[in-house]
Amino acid sequence: MKIRKLLSILCLSIFATSQGSYAQNPIPVKIVDKNGKFEIQREGQPYFILGAGGTGKLELLKATGGNSIRTWSTDGAQKILDEAQKLGLTVTMGLRVGTERHGFDYNDPAAVSKQLERLRAEINTFKNHPALLAWGIGNELNLHYSNEKVWDAVEGIASMIHQEDPHHLVTTMLAGVNKKEIDLIKAKCPSLDLIAVQTYGTLAAVPQQLKEFGWDKAYMVTEWGPTGHWEGLQTPWKASIEETSSEKAAVYKKRYEASIAKDPHCVGSYVFLWGQKQERTPTWYGLFTEDGEQSEVIDVMQYLWTGTWPAKRAPHIKSFTINKKEAADHIYLKPGATYPVQANVTDPAGQPLTARWELLAESTDLKEGGDRENRPHAIEGLVQEKSFDKAVLTAPEKEGAYRLFYYSSDGKNKVATANIPFFVQK
Repeated sequence: MKIRKLLSILCLSIFATSQGSYAQNPIPVKIVDKNGKFEIQREGQPYFILGAGGTGKLELLKATGGNSIRTWSTDGAQKILDEAQKLGLTVTMGLRVGTERHGFDYNDPAAVSKQLERLRAEINTFKNHPALLAWGIGNELNLHYSNEKVWDAVEGIASMIHQEDPHHLVTTMLAGVNKKEIDLIKAKCPSLDLIAVQTYGTLAAVPQQLKEFGWDKAYMVTEWGPTGHWEGLQTPWKASIEETSSEKAAVYKKRYEASIAKDPHCVGSYVFLWGQKQERTPTWYGLFTEDGEQSEVIDVMQYLWTGTWPAKRAPHIKSFTINKKEAADHIYLKPGATYPVQANVTDPAGQPLTARWELLAESTDLKEGGDRENRPHAIEGLVQEKSFDKAVLTAPEKEGAYRLFYYSSDGKNKVATANIPFFVQK
């Protein structure tokens, strides 16, 4: 009998272990207003979000000074939450909600009800996980929409979440700041604890915009980063001009310090993207390259999160030219002609640098709202490297739009990146 009892206890212990963090109790989270300064309190302690969007490289996120991650759905949520808990991170868990631009009809009560019940099951599956911080209803539901009933559905979801899970915050992610949506949310969504803003080039203006539009509650920023591809300069052939990794590092720092770091209504943020993706280019939004190398932006994030710079900083690029012209000069090349390419790049520690050059046709698989895009194939054999900072480009014979990419690596997994769009014509 004693052996059977011991086996029974052992089996229960194994079962509890297999359930991971779910056997634990949730950590309560709330927002408090301290004379106009809003603060998240987690288990009674102040908690300012130093977060990133993405679910990979979490050990590095922790080492860099981050304390939270944001997802766009509950896909793989158990593993994500467990890993976050192991590292002492929290999670704002995204909930996949239908968007009008993808065909969801908020005039269909059956579809709205079915969605609500699906989300109820997701809430009840993960609500007790101690790494959970907040729920994010949908992603940019205000992007290219016309049916205001979406906000009734958001209220229904938020109210349901509070019924099922009284311990965590509930928000919805907005594309930019717009008075129309602020008014609608104030009127229709009283169950939201705060709003989440997603913005890029206009991040520094968000505090004043929210004040002018009458939002006097807390907010978080769930996406922010470089100047968006829709915001900056374009060539005459409609190719967006991307900032270099060093230009991005400067604007990340400047915009964060002007808004998130000092606005008493902001309870923290999630920088975009703690990873890599193809969106207009393979380098525009990711803080890492496809090979996993770290850009200068990650150095900036460590400084913003901890107040100290990393001991080894990424290469810094001052300029990148084709035929002594920069991207803003709108470069036209002749088919088959050769042109000098030069980068002005240095390593802060004086480490030797190596280069990688890549020529792509300008991307034509252009989407909106972060939807998946296909990466153009590389064009081989037209870039001849002369040194880590010089090369010769032979323009393609086929007329059209192209983009030359430059990666300068320090051998310590840190990199500087730049690219130039150009047009080949006779």
